[in-house]
Amino acid sequence: MIQVQCINYQQAKADMAPALQWLKAMLAAGHRMVLEVKQQKRSLKENALLHALLTEISRKKEWAGQKRDAETWKRLITAAWCRARGEHVELLPAIDGNGVDIVFRRTSQLTRGECAELITYLQAWAAINDIVFDEYVNPETGEIT
Repeated sequence: MIQVQCINYQQAKADMAPALQWLKAMLAAGHRMVLEVKQQKRSLKENALLHALLTEISRKKEWAGQKRDAETWKRLITAAWCRARGEHVELLPAIDGNGVDIVFRRTSQLTRGECAELITYLQAWAAINDIVFDEYVNPETGEIT
């Protein structure tokens, strides 16, 4: 497998040349190949920022009468963000017959743009709910200081 990260057209064109040579050789050898172009998934920095904000919310906010861990807050915030975007969130009977489960998108599958949008949604929700983050988050870089 060859993977080329594309930043701009000139860089992508230059970095694709070796990939095209490899593809040519594979096709000539009779292999059937698949070329997939997709948006880049969230970065490690974006993931770290998302989890830092969720952890801080988990320390400061109760929901349904008690404190919730960061993972629970991630599920709650992500489900609300999906609904705000008009995406389908399913509430299904649990497969073991005990209660219900919410099924929605996993944050690990978000593109960088979607992750940035989710973080902005989370920050807006926090502001509306009087949560002040102890640490400053640079909106340009996502760095926490």
